Amino acid sequence: QVQLVESGGGLVQPGGSLRLSCAASGSSFAFYVMGWYRQAPGEQRDLVARITSGGNTNYADSVKGRFTISRDNVKNTVYLQMNSLKPEDTAVYYCNAAFLGRNFWGQGTQVTVSS
Repeated sequence: QVQLVESGGGLVQPGGSLRLSCAASGSSFAFYVMGWYRQAPGEQRDLVARITSGGNTNYADSVKGRFTISRDNVKNTVYLQMNSLKPEDTAVYYCNAAFLGRNFWGQGTQVTVSS
């Protein structure tokens, strides 16, 4: 079982920045594929960014050039740096770990972009 704990969400004005963190349990973190997903009210949960164990990344088109995913395998933590935030980025953001064919989810952290 992998436990994931997100932090760093909050209220920010349009154009602002936030950094989300997700701390993972387990001694095999370096092998996890880690991802950030988001879900707005009434919408499905969509992939925002993903990083493989080798450090390869991919992003949703809507966040390319604004968001950066990274990982620290010593701290067992994955980050999502979000810049130039827009109101449409408002959602609950979830951390995901994929390992040996299983998916694990965090509890989610709210990000609200509003003036």
